[in-house]
Amino acid sequence: MNERDLLARRFDAERGRLRAVAYRMLGSLADAEDAVQEAWVRLARTDAAAIDNLGGWLTTVVGRVCLDMLRARAARPEDSAGSLPDPVVTYGDVPDPETEALLADSVGLALLVVLDTLTPAERLAFVLHDTFGVPFDEIGRTLGRSTDAAKMLASRARRRVRGAAPADPAHVDPARQRAVVDAFLAAARGGDVAALLPVLDPDVVLRADTAGGPVLATGAHEVAGRAAMVARLAAHVRPVLVNGLPGVLAATADGEPMSVMAFTVAGDRIVEIDSIADPRRLAALNLRFTD
Repeated sequence: MNERDLLARRFDAERGRLRAVAYRMLGSLADAEDAVQEAWVRLARTDAAAIDNLGGWLTTVVGRVCLDMLRARAARPEDSAGSLPDPVVTYGDVPDPETEALLADSVGLALLVVLDTLTPAERLAFVLHDTFGVPFDEIGRTLGRSTDAAKMLASRARRRVRGAAPADPAHVDPARQRAVVDAFLAAARGGDVAALLPVLDPDVVLRADTAGGPVLATGAHEVAGRAAMVARLAAHVRPVLVNGLPGVLAATADGEPMSVMAFTVAGDRIVEIDSIADPRRLAALNLRFTD
C-alpha cells in the first residue's frame, strides 16, 4: 500500500465524523458531502507527515470550509429564505451505523432550524465546542479571533438555542413519541380535526417547504386543518425515522413521495412539525416508499 492509499484509508476513518460536523454546520446533506470532499482535496495537497493530529486538523479544515459556505449563503439570503434543513430519513426502527454516526448526540430537525438562526461564527463555535469538544483556542484560530471571543460566541449561541429550541425530544420515551405520532396520523387520515386537537400543543408550529414556497402555520386549529387536508391527499403513508425521531413519509398512489414530516413531541403533545413537500427537494433526497 503506497502513502496516498494509506492517507485515503486514514481519511475514510474520519469521514463519518466529518460529515456529522458539516451536516450540523450546514443543514444540507449535499453541501456537507462537498465540504468533506474539499477537506480531502486540501489534505491531499498537504504534507500529511507534518500533521500531528489528523482528526483535529481535518475538523478544523471542515469547519473553515463550512464557515465560508455559510458566509456565502448569508450574502445570498434569497437562495435559502424559508428553506428547512435536509432531513435524514431511515426506514427501520433503528438507524444504520452510518446514519447513527451522522446523527450522534441528537440533531433533530427542530434543532437544525434553530441553528439556522445563528450567525456563521456563532454556529461554528457552538457546533465545534458543544457537540464535538473542539477547544476554544482552536476555534478562535479558525475564526481569526481570540479564545475569549470564541467562548463568548459559543455562550451566546447556547443561550439562543436554549431559548428557541422546543423541549428536548431525547427526554421523551421513543415509544411514547411514536404513539403520539401514530395517534396524530390516524386522526389526520380519518379527516377528524377534532381528534387531532388533543395530540397538538395549543401553540404548535408547522413549517413546510412546498412547491409554492415556505408555509408557516401556528396554533392547534390551523395546524390540524392543514394536516387533515394533506393526509387526505396522500394515497399511502408509512412511519419512518426522521433524524432518529418518529416521522411520517406520505406518497401518491404510484408510490411517489409527496411529503416527509418530522415531529417534535413534548410530553403527550406535538409541539412542532417540519415538513418537506417540495417535489424538487424530495427528489434530491432520494426517498423511497414501500409498503
